[in-house]
Formats: sequence, C-alpha cells, structure tokens
Amino acid sequence: MSPAVLDASDSGLRYAFLAAGLSFIFIKLIVSYVSYVRSPLRDLPGPKASVWNWVFGDMQVLTKEFDRVAVQQRWENAYGHVFKYKGYFNVHRASAITYTIFSPLTRIQADRIHTTDARALNYFLTRSEDFAKSEQSRRNLARALGNGLLVVKGEAHRRQRRIMNPAFGPAQIRELTSIFVDKSIILRDKWAATIAQSGSAARINVLNGLNQMTLDVIGMAGFSYDIDALGVHGSQSELNHAFQRPAGSTAGHGFPFIVIAKTYFPILKFIPDRMSNRSSRAQAIMRRVGMQLLAEKKAALLNDGAAKGGVERKDVVGRDLLTLLIKANMAADVPDHQRLTDEEVLGQIPTFFVAGHDTTSTATTWCLFALAQHPSIQAKLRTELLALDTDSPTMDELNALPYLDYVVRESLRVYAPVPRTERVALRDVAVPLDTPFTDVHGNVQHTLKVPKGCFVEIPILAMHRSKALWGEDALEFKPERWEHPPEAASSIPGVWSHLLTFLGGAHACIGYRFSLVEMKALLFVLVRAFEYKLAVPAKEIVPHQMIVQRPMLRSALHEGGQMPLLVSPYVHA
Repeated sequence: MSPAVLDASDSGLRYAFLAAGLSFIFIKLIVSYVSYVRSPLRDLPGPKASVWNWVFGDMQVLTKEFDRVAVQQRWENAYGHVFKYKGYFNVHRASAITYTIFSPLTRIQADRIHTTDARALNYFLTRSEDFAKSEQSRRNLARALGNGLLVVKGEAHRRQRRIMNPAFGPAQIRELTSIFVDKSIILRDKWAATIAQSGSAARINVLNGLNQMTLDVIGMAGFSYDIDALGVHGSQSELNHAFQRPAGSTAGHGFPFIVIAKTYFPILKFIPDRMSNRSSRAQAIMRRVGMQLLAEKKAALLNDGAAKGGVERKDVVGRDLLTLLIKANMAADVPDHQRLTDEEVLGQIPTFFVAGHDTTSTATTWCLFALAQHPSIQAKLRTELLALDTDSPTMDELNALPYLDYVVRESLRVYAPVPRTERVALRDVAVPLDTPFTDVHGNVQHTLKVPKGCFVEIPILAMHRSKALWGEDALEFKPERWEHPPEAASSIPGVWSHLLTFLGGAHACIGYRFSLVEMKALLFVLVRAFEYKLAVPAKEIVPHQMIVQRPMLRSALHEGGQMPLLVSPYVHA
C-alpha cells in the first residue's frame, strides 16, 4: 500500500474519531438542556441569588450569618415550608446555556431543597434506596474518619452495623458509666485547682476541658487506652497531640474555600491545605495506634477463646467498645460472610475517636452556656442532683433523674451540636408530604418531586426551633416543656425523643446511648460542684458552623473555638 493511501487512511480515521467525539458532546449537551428545561426544581419557590454568583450561589448569604437557621427561617416565611436555594458552583443560575455546557462537566446539582415537612424528612432518612449521603459528604467524612461506619453504604453498612450494634446496647453502656463518672471527677478536680489559684471564681474555657475529658473517655471506654488529655500523669499520648487543635485552627467562619473546592473537584486533593494536612497526620497516628491495639486485643481474645473452646455471640461482654466489637466479629456463630475484615475493624477506630468525643463535648458546652443564662434552671437542676446520695451514680440512677433528663433534651433541642446534614436523591422520586405547598405557578402540590442527583437538606436545628412544632416559645430554653411535649413535635422522625439530634432510620447514630449517659454524668458531677455565669455577654458567643457547631467569640474569631464561663465553687446553704 502506497504512503499516500496510508496518509489518507490515517486522516480519515482521525476525522472519524473527531466526529464521534463531537457527536457525543452534542448529545450530552442536548440531554443536559432537556434535563434543565424539564427539571421539577424550576417550579419550586426560593431566594434569588445574583445572576453572576456562579461559585457560591445562596451559600454566600448563609455563610455571612452566624445564625444560619435564622436565615432559613426568613426564607421559609417568604417562600413556604418547601423551597430551593442554590449551593456552591451555581451553574444553574446563570442561564440555560451555561448550565447546559457546564453541568455535564462538573456533574454538580446546584439546586438544594429545604423543607421542614416531617413526612418528607422521614422519607429522606428511612428510604436509603432512594436517598443516601452524597459522594461529596463521603469524601469529607473519609478524609477525617477513614472508611468506617459513617462512610460506607449499602450492604457494607448493614454488615458493619449488624456486628457493631451489641457493643452499643444498654447493658454495655451500663458497664461504661463508671468511666464517664471517673473522668468527670478528674475534670472537676482540675477546674477546682484552677479556681483555688484564682480565688473565689475563675474564667475557664469550658470547651477545652470538656474536649479533654471526652477524649479521655473514648480512649478508655473505646479501647482501654490512656490518652491522658486531662494531664493526670503529665505525659500525654501521641493520640492526644493528634487531636489537639492549634490556636486559631477553627478560626474564621465556615470551611476554607479550598476545602469546598476539593469536595466537588476530587482532582484538587493533590493541592495541600492546612486542614487536610492535619487530618492526614491524625489519621496516620490513629491507624498506627489502632493496628497495635487490634493486634493485642485479637491475640488476647484468641488465647481466651482457645481456653474456653471458642467464643459465641452470647458471650460478647467486655469493658471497651473495641474488645466488644472484636469479640462479636470473632464469635463462632457469626457466618463468615458477615464478618468484618481487619481493615474494616480498623476503619472504625477513627470513627470512635472523632465522633465519640467531639459531639458530646460540644453538646455539654452549649448546655453549660444555657444554664449560665438561666440561674433558676441551674439551681433547680443542682437541687435534684444533690438529692442523690452518691458521688458515683450508675446509668440507671442518672436516667431516673427527671429534671436532668429534661435539661439534656432541651439543650440538644435548642443547641443541637450538628445543625444540619443532607442526602442526595439516587433516582427521580415523588416524596409524599404532610402539608401541600404552592409552586411558583400557583399550583398546589401534594408531593415533592426530587430529581436524581438533587441534594435535600435535613435541617436539624431548624426543625428543633420551629414555632409550628414547638410553639411560640420555640427559641427559649425551657426544660419544663418536656413534662408535656407538644403533640406536633411527635412527628419529628428521630431515633430519640422526637428530635433529629441523632437522626433516624438505618443511619441513625449508633452511639446515642453512649453520648447521652456521658453527658448526664458530666452534668451530674460538674453542676453539683460549681456555679456557672457568663464571662462575656451572651451575644458575644456565636456558633462556628462546620460539621459540628462550636462556640466562638464574635470579637475573637481568630482564636478559634472557646466558651469562657465564670466558674465558682457551689457552697451548700
């Protein structure tokens, strides 16, 4: 064959590939345009973001405000209980042409649905075949936690949960309660020493002490590992250094832009940033320590099992969560296909550490903030706690204190440590509603049409502060409301107490009993010992909303999370 013929053949082949590529792009653009035109989201009411604000959408409005729930409440007052707003990388807002070009490339669904309809929220949380955590959320969680229970999905999640459930049952938490109380007493004594140096009262950053206490608790209750964050022995472990936040590490308001960009564009993960670097270092330490703990505990259990002739699921008892998990996983009556691999067990360790201490310490911090603003509630609670004639209550004794229970419930309602989360639609779904809404064309809609790929918000704090559910005093801290909770609140689809603090459905928080009893133990010890007053005006305390909303000082955001309170010894009358 002559060179001229070969050149012609190669040229024709190139043109054929070019034509095929252009045809594919053209078809994708047509499909994208049709998707835009036919999207049911165009019929939803919502705020009007700037035409040129393609990057931040309506998130720019939310991130400028400390109280994002107030912003969403204003939107709900204006647009009703079902509305849409624009997320990051707002390609929809610009025009049909811009959306058509960019949507296939970014695969981002800018429109997000916000609703406080309890039936719709129940659907989002319980229909895991229709709604799941987004890949962006999974990437963020995996960056901090590894591939543990909070990240995996589908059958892997069901299998992990099935093995882990026994470790978080009431009987196991009952065994751990003494650890909660003992560590609370150590924190009490540490604060008492600080007060003794200052005189009659001391300004204490209670968030810092509570973070240390809950980290020590998860070390012992989770792994029988002495982190010593409270510094009892004077030689803090490497895990404690891994979890320490440098001053200002949570400064600012919201996530850094590079972190947001990495969420939507994974290729940017190769660009270093301070938050990702810290997470990577912490994960490396947790993995190294975790591998050591896993090997030691498995060897001890294998020796014990050999002596007893094997371990069965009914024999799963122990002191720390990791031992319980390994025992349950090694039980002879667990089918091989249901067992977790060592890598899967190892993946739970960062989840235990991070989720097991951060939320409880933050929740207790906000509770002390509420009590400092309401001296009469604080005094009433202290009277009940002092009436129990013991310094080391059991789980059952703590749960039998009604006003303590009311205070905890009300605190987790008004100051939910995680203010919101989200799900993404896995297919086109018509979601049933309790209350119809009116679309932009004036038509009454009895279902909410959610297209595949659309984000739906689970507005935890907005539901907790809804006047429609809780009455006109919904924003007030009133523990007495739990004597007779409003009937409307019973529709909230939470796993605990008609609240969304621990979510609901198959992905509800597995450790909610652990967290509740630990929080009660902390309040029992600390409120009996001290009186709390505000060290700064209440309006100076603002929430720093990332995943967990930590308190910060409005005038000192650069200093990071803190909650300064005036703490003084309680003097018995």
